[in-house]
Amino acid sequence: MAQSITNPLTIAYIGDAVYALYIRRRLAELSAAPVGVLHKTSSNLVCAEAQYRAAQAIMPLLTEEELHIFKWGRNAKSATVPKHAAVLHYRHATGLEALVGFLYMEERKERLSFIMGKIFDFLYPQAS
Repeated sequence: MAQSITNPLTIAYIGDAVYALYIRRRLAELSAAPVGVLHKTSSNLVCAEAQYRAAQAIMPLLTEEELHIFKWGRNAKSATVPKHAAVLHYRHATGLEALVGFLYMEERKERLSFIMGKIFDFLYPQAS
């Protein structure tokens, strides 16, 4: 892993941005909807509850290393939990974001694309 980043919440911070950008890009590619509609749809796909469901869906696809990274992020102690998210959902979302951030930082583009594709197809089945 990038030697300069050893905090799972920092990796999750990077993963959050990568995850949101991937979702936005795919939605924009699939739809000519107005930006407001795209924003509402993407917000529904990147919220903690949706990320929790996505994490559960991809769990069987993860390697041992990826599962370790997911758990590392999930178990990290965050100072706060958003008011609109259940703690369980928030922790799993953080684990998923840590995994995405890890794959991005490690430049594992094919694996990141595969996992994000599975997540998108699960969360937005009408695109399939």
